[in-house]
Amino acid sequence: MKDPHDIIIRPHMTEKTYALSFGPQNVAEDKVQRTYTFIVAESANKIEIKAAFEAIYNAGKKDKEEMVTVAEVRTVKKLGKMRRVGQRAKGKKPDAKKALIKLAPGQMLEDYTV
Repeated sequence: MKDPHDIIIRPHMTEKTYALSFGPQNVAEDKVQRTYTFIVAESANKIEIKAAFEAIYNAGKKDKEEMVTVAEVRTVKKLGKMRRVGQRAKGKKPDAKKALIKLAPGQMLEDYTV
């Protein structure tokens, strides 16, 4: 089995993903579903991402109400762009895979920052 920290690499913070982490504004606080975005390993599938996320964020928690439950995982492959390296040589930025992780209603992460 893979280490959870090898599957989930880091959070992906942009203005749009930061807004998604608060959820829609017109829904009651206990019913809002928050979505968090992470850069994950390219070889990881949705089941492995869900298990790794819950393992990382539920480590050390004993109370059922404090535990984080993943409701849905979506993945997106982000292809690396071609870049110029030097005067004529072409280079390429690395490919990446993003996971959009939606939590159960009313749950949130306290430490989702870079």
